[in-house]
Amino acid sequence: MRVVLPLVCAAQFMVVLDVSVVNVALPAIQDSLAFDARHLPWVGNAYALTFAGFLLLGGRLADLYGRERMFVTGLALFSAAALAGGLAGSAAVLIAARAAQGLGAAILAPVTLTILTTTYAEGPRRTRALAVWTAVSLAGGTAGNLIGGALTQYAGWRWILLINVPIGVAALGAARLLGRRSRTRTGNRLDVPGAVLATGGLAALAYGLNGPVEFVVAGVVMVVLFVVVEARFARSPLIPPRLVRRRPIWLGNLVMLLAGACLNPMWYFLTLSMQQVLGYGPLETGLGFLPHTVLTMLVGLRLTPWLMRRADDRVLVVTGALIAAAGFLWQSRIAPGEPYLTAVLGPAIAISVGGGLLNTPLTTTVTSGADPGDAGAAAGLMNTTKQIGGALGLAALVTLAPGTTGTPQALAAGYSTAFLAISAILATAAVLSLALPPRRDAEADGRTPRG
Repeated sequence: MRVVLPLVCAAQFMVVLDVSVVNVALPAIQDSLAFDARHLPWVGNAYALTFAGFLLLGGRLADLYGRERMFVTGLALFSAAALAGGLAGSAAVLIAARAAQGLGAAILAPVTLTILTTTYAEGPRRTRALAVWTAVSLAGGTAGNLIGGALTQYAGWRWILLINVPIGVAALGAARLLGRRSRTRTGNRLDVPGAVLATGGLAALAYGLNGPVEFVVAGVVMVVLFVVVEARFARSPLIPPRLVRRRPIWLGNLVMLLAGACLNPMWYFLTLSMQQVLGYGPLETGLGFLPHTVLTMLVGLRLTPWLMRRADDRVLVVTGALIAAAGFLWQSRIAPGEPYLTAVLGPAIAISVGGGLLNTPLTTTVTSGADPGDAGAAAGLMNTTKQIGGALGLAALVTLAPGTTGTPQALAAGYSTAFLAISAILATAAVLSLALPPRRDAEADGRTPRG
């Protein structure tokens, strides 16, 4: 059991790292591969949308074919796609490689959480393991900017992807220590149509938010078809109906969706703000994110588990969302020539403390009560809502801050609007979180007989 937590956290760190590691390198990628401003966000969104769209399938794969087997499969695909992206010679090849990497991440991410929730029984040990997993996930997002900045400046942007290859190979070697404790489940079919409809619908929605409106219509149609297929035709649905009938799960995932729409796009807008408004270079930008990384780890690993033993999860989620909302409100005041202390560091403290407070109790809420046979689906659903929120949130928020060229003053105004919108979304998430059941009620709901 000792190898489980470090190994799955290392894999999860890689997955989340690649959500944000490209952000600092975006200007260099744009120059190298002749991206236009309209398509530049797809370096991130190709990964995020494929990741989000196939997470439900990835979670179900773990339930059907064994957690350890799918851990190795996802890790191998993720590493191979990173190699292809690092060697890409055109914008199209890079976007395709990032999409393939997202598919590997979609298999890998829910498996890491499923291995934890099935290795550690509900109680203090699971809470501690989830706190470490969540803190590592959050730190991966913040550290991606620092690592991406250093690699871009000193080794070139391609190394932000190539660095995954040796790490992935080492993790594959260590994965043998997991053994094969989980059994595969026979008699169930994989819901491939559901996965295709989910991914296609999300991609069309994201593209249509800042493109042709026909894509929005197509996306809505595919999402509706996905719901129908899952409810009426799928023999082994990606989302078992018994899961979404529980208030802690459906409402908790709605809050997770809104949180993802705020915390994930933050890296894109804050990266561009530091480089294009404040005039920082890639390494300076990466170092600028260091407080986010340190504070996220400290709050997630130390403060939040301590508070969860003394306060209800709902209180922590509401408090964290409000603190983060205040941080983004402050971040919206960024302007050319502003010192780092008030332009980045001050907002970073509030954003990191708030995000660290809400993520672990929210993760505990949306995964509590699921039996081992549905653990992968519950983990996949949670990761899906977070990534869907991030991908759709970025696509929508980009329309508020159009373009990546212009005067620093004009760009600052656009990014400020995006940060204000993020603050409002987090405030909405805080209000919704008031309706989450207290921890004891949530645990009782999880023990309700399933129909």
